[in-house]
Amino acid sequence: MRREGVIVAGLIVASCASGQQRWLAPDERLTATGTVVEFPLPHAASGPTTIALAPDGTVWFTESNGNRIGRMNPDGSGLTEYDVPTAESAPRIIALGADGNMWFSEHLSSQMARITPSGEITEFRIPSPDSQPRAIALGADGNIWFGMFAAGKIGRITPAGTITEFAIPTQGSGPRALAAGPDGNIWFSEFHASKIGRITMAGVVTEFALPRLSSGPGDITAGADGNMWFVELNGTIDGRVVAGNRVGRITMRGEIAEFAIPSAAGSPTNIAVGPDRNVWYTKGASLGRVTPDGTITELPLPANTRGVGLTAGSDREPPRRLADRLWYADGNGNKLGFLRFE
Repeated sequence: MRREGVIVAGLIVASCASGQQRWLAPDERLTATGTVVEFPLPHAASGPTTIALAPDGTVWFTESNGNRIGRMNPDGSGLTEYDVPTAESAPRIIALGADGNMWFSEHLSSQMARITPSGEITEFRIPSPDSQPRAIALGADGNIWFGMFAAGKIGRITPAGTITEFAIPTQGSGPRALAAGPDGNIWFSEFHASKIGRITMAGVVTEFALPRLSSGPGDITAGADGNMWFVELNGTIDGRVVAGNRVGRITMRGEIAEFAIPSAAGSPTNIAVGPDRNVWYTKGASLGRVTPDGTITELPLPANTRGVGLTAGSDREPPRRLADRLWYADGNGNKLGFLRFE
């Protein structure tokens, strides 16, 4: 089952839009049509969190509350869900690996896991206990890199499951999110320390302080402009009061710029490159678009939506494999949805 609608002056109205997802040419830039398509999930309160697209266009996603990994076709058909072997592991972030499998973090069980296209799951214990792994990304070395929020470390896991940990110089920094950069390094946010970090494939870490100690950097991605972009969270989050509500940009040399989000209420959550090669973020019942010069426009989603993870399919940066849809997970409505582009 799916529902469609078009954003018109803040309202969602009926639409008969159709068409299958397609991959874009490397230099193709599309424009948002305003059409939103939603796919309700079968289990109540499953907590869809993040989404990743496989090379064949299949949509993979985590269900943090339901402790499942889901997979469906881009038209919503063929939905299959796989129980994570460890109970209450809270699978958080999912990404495509160099081995063709999907990899995901188990936030509450301190494990990393791999799921094959056929749904076979293998779990790998992280050496640091209670490490709370969160964001993950495919590195230029073909390994999966991940942040350990509670342990204050960055981890690396090979396709065979060998894990190496790297300490961050700032103690208790709270690495919250990470992404592969166009320079071949991994960039990450330090939520508690209000810094952006960079780690080389050899494990050398460099940190860049943000202008304000209360900025609370969160999700991060590489933009099509060759810079890293990140959101600054807002409110009481993970026991810390932060006053971000901004989108940040950091160059490969560490130069930082911040752009205020026009809507005052709520907090931005996730960030990704869209089919138009602009940066997009989720914030409650809205999607925000950020142009390279920092101009921000927010578009409404259906009422009561809590948009979280979003993607157009870019797993390696700079963005080179994007679809004509910007997918998002709705944590409140127990749905997956996408904004169509053409």
